[in-house]
Amino acid sequence: MNDSLANGGEDREDPVRRVFLALWPDDATRAALHHVARSLPRGRGVPTAHLHLTLAFPGNVGIDVADCLAERLNFLAFSPIPLVLDRLGHFAGPRVTWIGPRRAPEALEQLAAEARGLCLACGVRADARPFVPHVTLRRFARPSTCLDLDEPMHWFADTLVLVESGNDGHPGPYRLLARWPEK
Repeated sequence: MNDSLANGGEDREDPVRRVFLALWPDDATRAALHHVARSLPRGRGVPTAHLHLTLAFPGNVGIDVADCLAERLNFLAFSPIPLVLDRLGHFAGPRVTWIGPRRAPEALEQLAAEARGLCLACGVRADARPFVPHVTLRRFARPSTCLDLDEPMHWFADTLVLVESGNDGHPGPYRLLARWPEK
């Protein structure tokens, strides 16, 4: 991994980074997700550039942990995963509407477990909530019922990333810290 990607292309010495490990959509999938998000009536759309499927959320970590995660991202046993996004859902607590698979493929469940294991290997526990694979489409959304889609989306998930969200541990713009495979 080159140093400019590992540190976001800048020389930064932030004491805290808010990070997560995720599958990163290609441009066509990102556009299709954006189209679905725009069709939903409630909430504020997630910026198209922020659409992703979180595998593990270590949250606010020191720069040494973020560097460890970036350096070891390619240690995960990752092969592209064909996903069928065929369900809309809602999380009431964070007030988000999402799209995800009705049934998660075993390869996706395994990758999420390995991502949590990588967090532990780097000295931090990822969020302990059960893994519910989803892509957040709208925030500040009012409750809605889960709904199976008539026309599911197909995504060949072939890019794994470590993302920093915001600056100095506060939510905000995304910056890729590492990508696998490297491009």
